[in-house]
Amino acid sequence: MGTEAEDDRHEDSGTAFLRCFGRQMKLAREGAGLTQTELGDRVGYGEGLVASVEQGRRIPKPEMIDAVDDAVGAGGMLRAMKEEVARARYPGFFRDAARLEADAVELHVYANHAVPGLLQTEEYARAVFAMWRPLLSKEIIEQRLAARLARQAIFSRKAAPLMSFVIEESVLRRPIGGPDVLRGQIEHLLLIGHQRNVEMQVMPTDRDEHAGLAGPFTLIHTKERRRIAYTEVQSDSRLHTEPKKVQDLEATYGIIRAQALTPRESLVFIEKLLGEA
Repeated sequence: MGTEAEDDRHEDSGTAFLRCFGRQMKLAREGAGLTQTELGDRVGYGEGLVASVEQGRRIPKPEMIDAVDDAVGAGGMLRAMKEEVARARYPGFFRDAARLEADAVELHVYANHAVPGLLQTEEYARAVFAMWRPLLSKEIIEQRLAARLARQAIFSRKAAPLMSFVIEESVLRRPIGGPDVLRGQIEHLLLIGHQRNVEMQVMPTDRDEHAGLAGPFTLIHTKERRRIAYTEVQSDSRLHTEPKKVQDLEATYGIIRAQALTPRESLVFIEKLLGEA
């Protein structure tokens, strides 16, 4: 768990908003003459969760916000903040990208440091956040873990987006979280990789030509036919909308895909890695 100073460094506008929402919920509860236990009983959630939300340490689900708003007679005040509460799950540098990602019709990801967040298992993601420096507090880790897993609802969307991933072989061999966590992660990649709307490719370490040396990036195609690129390094992120920049990254991604193993070869390669794990 990080120090208090570290917690302050990582408190962005989203964390501050959650604390503000929690105070509003507490005021509404007290205005209704309810204790945390009584409110929990009325809405079907435990007293501990109610307390954590009021303290800004837990992010309430939309259905909990609706139930609390009705139970305390808030008149829609809490319900009106649902969208902002959902956005607050993400660190500030990723918030806009998360919104675009959720509605994308196409997503294409090149990853060279860790398994992409959309593909991470809970155990792998927890290990990634635990390794963050400066250290994240337990509360921030839980918030970001919940947000990362929530993003994966994109795989169950009715209008499933077309998705492709190119992942470095070194990423698949790096035992983040330990051998058991890595094995579970590789198994998960195989499951996702067999979905009809997903193409997964591996970039072998022994390739002597590589177009992706400038770093990882994501290409996003929206339902409004906008083409956007997202880059991130050391929590410094940027959404690129200028056509020339996006076209350059699209061209780079095409070359990366051509240099990597084909999707079929990649699944065979991942299965081989699973046997070695």
